[in-house]
Amino acid sequence: MFTPGMDSARETGIVEADTVLIPTLFVWPHGGRVVYLSGSFTRWSQLVPMSQVEGYPAVFQVIWNVTPGLHQYKFLVDGEWRHDEHRPFENSEYGTVNTIRLSAEANYDIRPETPSGMDLDTKAFSDTDTKAFSDMVRISEGTSSPLVPGISEEDLRVSRHRISLFLSTHNVYELFPESGKVVALDIDLPVKQAFHILYEQGISMAPLWDFNKGQFVGVLSASDFILILREFGNHGSNLTEEELETHTIAAWKEGKAYLNRQVDGYGRPFSRCLIHAGPYDNLKDVAMKILQNDVATVPVIHSSSADASFPQLLHLASLSGILKCICRYFRNSASSLPVLQLPIWAIPVGTWIPKFGESNRRPLAILRHRASLSSALNLLVQAQVSSIPVVDDNDSLVDIYSRSDITALAKDNAYTHINLNEITIQQALQLGQDSYSSYELRSRRCQMCLRTDSLLKVMERLANPGVRRLIIVEAGSKHVEGIISVGDIFRFLLG
Repeated sequence: MFTPGMDSARETGIVEADTVLIPTLFVWPHGGRVVYLSGSFTRWSQLVPMSQVEGYPAVFQVIWNVTPGLHQYKFLVDGEWRHDEHRPFENSEYGTVNTIRLSAEANYDIRPETPSGMDLDTKAFSDTDTKAFSDMVRISEGTSSPLVPGISEEDLRVSRHRISLFLSTHNVYELFPESGKVVALDIDLPVKQAFHILYEQGISMAPLWDFNKGQFVGVLSASDFILILREFGNHGSNLTEEELETHTIAAWKEGKAYLNRQVDGYGRPFSRCLIHAGPYDNLKDVAMKILQNDVATVPVIHSSSADASFPQLLHLASLSGILKCICRYFRNSASSLPVLQLPIWAIPVGTWIPKFGESNRRPLAILRHRASLSSALNLLVQAQVSSIPVVDDNDSLVDIYSRSDITALAKDNAYTHINLNEITIQQALQLGQDSYSSYELRSRRCQMCLRTDSLLKVMERLANPGVRRLIIVEAGSKHVEGIISVGDIFRFLLG
């Protein structure tokens, strides 16, 4: 759900590293129809919508990131300013306000004491249920308490061990399809031609072959073209359309210092070696290699000679392929892994808009459908994400813009006659789609799930070809609640 104050985080996708923020649960237990929270942590200039706790229509709650220190806050209930008499309060220039002092060493939840006359049959906020409720809504980094409700740390450890054991005893050969093709590009190809090849082949990346060295030297990906087009759209640069026609991939690698480079949070490239795997590597090592190097896929390269000459490109290994192996193996024995039956809101996985079920402190990058393509490309680089949910004016999901969508600009040389600052995300997505197939393409690319879906169900969806993330939406309204990627699944499963 969208809340005031999230605009800046959504537009930048980045929270300053030196800012300590504590996810804090605020609860208003005294009824009302529409309830907002405001306080010194919003500079009293924003109203934060609070949502009803399911099953308790008189109880409203919201999680808000608050800096350490003393804060004042109060509630706007049906247009009237109120404070919770059961919490510490004082008089100030804003009238009677509640107060809270936070330190950086602990997590906090501002829950109500059970008011007299308030009927909570299941004692959701009673002292005897405090720990269970706390575990359910307060999942954060660095805690040593049980991570998920309904499952013990031992069950979680056993589940992770069984998955880890499976991955460690199976190798990359199990990822190979019965038939298929792998596309590689010569580094002497012009950048423009490489751009069109990726689009025509329907792929977002390809390994690079250096004929002179007789080896694979890197990978050309959609991220590289994002950097190129950002430079192309910068009118102050010396980059011209002719350079795309004549410059080779090798020239870009050497001269522009973009290709075969990793990009930091400020869009600055830095060198790294080719990340690859062998056919006899176990699946766990490959998964960890993908996660640790923050890449989408790794080329599987094999050479029968001792000096590694004449290497063969066999496959492109991805987390989706490994996840498919896990689902296939454990599908008929899922009961042996209790964690797979849990709903995704109950476990620390994915990136969520701050509210009930928040799993981490990283803001979720979201853009409006009228935002410019330039802002989308900048956010993909700055937030270091592979996709951005696109919402309408009601914060309902309408589409998703991914790094791989950049290749659609190769159609009819669209990149040569568009202005990145003027074309909208919606228009950019339409460039690579035929009118009769746009709905089908959007449905296939924009995969959704609900917070109540089990981890196993989400894993099976993510194991489908071409699906790398699911947008978590609210049933009915399709309000974006979060996003869960294949990488998120593996970071949780491998601990």
